[in-house]
Amino acid sequence: MGDVLLVLSVPVLVLASGIYAVCACWWRREHPAPPSPYTRQAARLAEQAMLVRAEEIVDGAYAALGPLYAPPAAPAPAAAPPAALSPRPDSSTPDRAPSRPAPARKP
Repeated sequence: MGDVLLVLSVPVLVLASGIYAVCACWWRREHPAPPSPYTRQAARLAEQAMLVRAEEIVDGAYAALGPLYAPPAAPAPAAAPPAALSPRPDSSTPDRAPSRPAPARKP
């Protein structure tokens, strides 16, 4: 009887292995593994997530600090400089006058 059980256990083992292979294959198709952290696709996904997060940070900072950099509603009129400090166009100053020619050297 021991030999009969041994002979019948081989087909049962092959049948069980086949059923396991079919179930494992079906399970992997229905539940794919997440992408490996070392693939290019995972790197692109991480980069996109980082850019989205950076945009959120910049938008939040702009919303919080934007009013500080807004220009005033109406600029103040520019005041004219006092008459005593404004230069006269017809007056020449020493730094604007033509320079004197250099003295001639004797050979």
